[in-house]
Amino acid sequence: MMTDGAVPARKRGRPTEAERVQRRDEILDAAVKLFIANGFGGVTFDDIREEAHVTKRTIYGHFATRAEIFLAAVERLRERALAHPGEGSIQELATRIVAILHSDEAIALHRLVIASAREFPELGAQFYRDGPESYIAALRGHVSDPELAEALFSLLLGEPHRRRLLGLTPTPTAAEAEALALAALARLGIS
Repeated sequence: MMTDGAVPARKRGRPTEAERVQRRDEILDAAVKLFIANGFGGVTFDDIREEAHVTKRTIYGHFATRAEIFLAAVERLRERALAHPGEGSIQELATRIVAILHSDEAIALHRLVIASAREFPELGAQFYRDGPESYIAALRGHVSDPELAEALFSLLLGEPHRRRLLGLTPTPTAAEAEALALAALARLGIS
């Protein structure tokens, strides 16, 4: 039973690994929601605790800082896109990258890091390392030329991503993400 502002009752004892993963995801979901609504600097651990319905101790069991929480959300997106980086075709990888990086969550995090980069420059630098650099590295696993991998990444985002950042277009459907990926690959002569 939960009272106003209280943490919901959970089973006693040490959580299982699956419960820890679920709780971590709940913390990330709550934090992303709050970051998007209030900006990176406008969110406290108390805000996250309240939104996620966990204790501060639970949050600190997973994350030491807000930056760690933000970057864990970026990492979670990357893990979804690069779930099996050495497996599958370049077309499948490119399509997953488009689908993830054009998603509402990724767009919101991208906007947030741009808005916060001046005040929190280390956040912007780490976002770039954990985000774009890792996607480019994964693409390098499929193409021999590092510059070609970077060009492909740029084309996978390009103007459609800019329009998403500006709120001018909706999230692409699976078919639209695949079409954008295939067009980028064709433009560079990659099959």
